[in-house]
Amino acid sequence: MPEPIKAFVRAVDRINLAVGRFAMGLFFVLAAILLWSTLSRVVLGVPVNWALEASQFVLSAYYLLGGAYSFQQGAHVRMDLFYDRLSARRRAVTDAITILFVIAFLVVLLAGGISSTHYAFTFGQKNYTAWAPPLWPIKLVMTIGVLLMLLQAIASFFKDLAIARGRPFA
Repeated sequence: MPEPIKAFVRAVDRINLAVGRFAMGLFFVLAAILLWSTLSRVVLGVPVNWALEASQFVLSAYYLLGGAYSFQQGAHVRMDLFYDRLSARRRAVTDAITILFVIAFLVVLLAGGISSTHYAFTFGQKNYTAWAPPLWPIKLVMTIGVLLMLLQAIASFFKDLAIARGRPFA
């Protein structure tokens, strides 16, 4: 593979590793929100109206930002009726072909995310609840998560292509 492609793959892997590790920390933020909500309601007798939505937003950020990391680490569920029986090169060819469909889907999803984020930011879109938080931050996180997944899918395509050609990345 040409050096610019190798550099792209290394950069995407480093970024998604860092973002994935950050996303792991969001689990503790989620736990703190839910703990505060419970303590506030049970001990203080004062329910907080923001806890449910805040926990939903943090959980969404957790899986959206962690998705590319999971993909990078091979942690996604895979249906392998015949896949396991293939040689490493044939698996790479199969992955290189099927990842093109994933990339096409992610491009469409990214376009929708950009449009939705732009709308939410431009018109000050808020959630229809008592707390009424602005929606642009979570939509921005969603769009970034999709972008990271798209970049990781492209990097995986190049990795699979290199394996299929018999020259895997070092």
